[in-house]
Amino acid sequence: MPTVSVKRELLFQALGRSYTDEEFDELCFEFGLELDEITSEKDIISKEKGEEKAKGASDVVLYKIDVPANRYDLLCLEGLVRGLQVFKERINLPRFEKVIPAEGEGQRLIITEQTAQVRPHAVAAILRNITFTKDRYDSFIDLQEKLHQNICRKRALVAIGTHDLDTITGPFTYTAKAPSEIKFKPLNQSQEYTASQIMDLYRTDSHLRHYLPLIENKPCYPVIYDSNGVVLSMPPIINGDHTKITLNTRNVFIECTGTDITKAKIVLDIIVTMFSEYCEKPFTVEAVEVIYPNGKTHIYPELAYRTEKVKPEYINKKVGISETPSSLAKLLTRMCLKSHVTGNGNHLEVEIPPTRADIIHACDIVEDAAIAYGYNNIQMLIPKTYTIANQLPLNKLAELLRLDLAAAGFTEALTFALCSQEDIADKLRTDISATNAVRIANPKTAEFQVARTTLLPGLLKTIAANRKMPLPLKLFEISDIVVKDPNTDVGARNYRHLCAIYYNKSPGFEIIHGLLDRVMQVLEVPPNEENGYTIKAAEGTAFFPGRCAEVFAKGQSIGKLGVVHPDVITKFELTMPCSVLEINIEPFV
Repeated sequence: MPTVSVKRELLFQALGRSYTDEEFDELCFEFGLELDEITSEKDIISKEKGEEKAKGASDVVLYKIDVPANRYDLLCLEGLVRGLQVFKERINLPRFEKVIPAEGEGQRLIITEQTAQVRPHAVAAILRNITFTKDRYDSFIDLQEKLHQNICRKRALVAIGTHDLDTITGPFTYTAKAPSEIKFKPLNQSQEYTASQIMDLYRTDSHLRHYLPLIENKPCYPVIYDSNGVVLSMPPIINGDHTKITLNTRNVFIECTGTDITKAKIVLDIIVTMFSEYCEKPFTVEAVEVIYPNGKTHIYPELAYRTEKVKPEYINKKVGISETPSSLAKLLTRMCLKSHVTGNGNHLEVEIPPTRADIIHACDIVEDAAIAYGYNNIQMLIPKTYTIANQLPLNKLAELLRLDLAAAGFTEALTFALCSQEDIADKLRTDISATNAVRIANPKTAEFQVARTTLLPGLLKTIAANRKMPLPLKLFEISDIVVKDPNTDVGARNYRHLCAIYYNKSPGFEIIHGLLDRVMQVLEVPPNEENGYTIKAAEGTAFFPGRCAEVFAKGQSIGKLGVVHPDVITKFELTMPCSVLEINIEPFV
């Protein structure tokens, strides 16, 4: 959950009244938020760096408010105040207007085809005749940072650039060039650097160094120029110092570049809707024409309003209330979703403003209705149907077997369900194609490339990590393995396996064999071919030749037991022989 820090005095001033800390905490709860902490800049520095460093820091009281991750419209003081005021019915939700300048008078952003290989998308807008104060300016910068960390995924999807429009001349060009060809003075620097030098300059910067990997290995770096060749920014790293915004800035050019056009449009809408209230004509935004490499044009920001229809009985049923359609419409309007009853009261027509990108489905509207109604006001009812929980038979069998294996002197191990290809193939002397393994599409490490097809590698690695422990080592695991199965809807199937291993100076095959007999005894499976279990000589790549047997029960093969092959032992960095049993327990359910 993102946390928004706001000055208490400023917040109460904007809300038009004061609250006690308890009253504001209750208000936040009613609105679906949480007042996480009441602190000050001095307290924060004192906790992090000590009282000595905190000397001279501000004592102004700060409210730290936890905001739902999808409520981008509440990430700044402006959006928070607007949302609370509409919720308390003190103001109506403003309507945002996109102003399209006369032909030839508006600004244009031209995207070149070179950007396709780095960050292909760009959107832009202008806030005209805006008035900044120190607090408004701080909130403007803070919102950008909050969006960068949240929906922008640390600038990987979208990077925001804001510029003083009066210092530059359109049309603007968004292109990509070789690092050596880009040269400008970065924000708050005193001299010009090439793009390569900028990357080196910020390699040790505690804030910007995290964004360098986004483009540093690309052949070209994205860059935005004005018509005079002045660099506005090199997204997603840094803006140019030439276009730096100050408290005196009157016209702000906002550009959002990225790899996700949908996220870029949402980010642009949020910024302009939050701060257009400070424009000379409040809640108006000047549009910018974006020209794509194929010659097509689009006007941004979209500031799109859309309507959704929801049945009142659907909301009542899902929330567990019995409100009239008009009452539900009023509840939704308090949540910045302007609503009215249509037809014969059979439907609610809900208008979704551009600030509410989190409203995707009817269930999102239901959630807002529940918040406005108040979760504490929903009556607790005994469910009309009774459902008695019961353990799955397979899980119950696994639990009982665990108890018996532990009683037999074996220690339970729990290993990872994911492993490397090498663990289930090369180390077990088989080919990966023969394992029928499910592969991870984008593995983060070599240790987690596939879902395990056998429990044996996990237990062998556990023994390798504990080989200094007193011998013998007797381990077991009862867990799922995964194999491909084209006949299932997900293309794979789980099987519950039991695996036990005995590691000592001698193989101990007779101990593992005895364990199998004990397992079958507790399962009440007699040792005969007709309706019991048998073992037959077999071969397995992971087993020593002539020391492997296949286990048959219920008319099918359920697994193998035997002495592990010396090559397998060596590949798992072990030095002594061991015997293993691995069977599928599902046929016994």
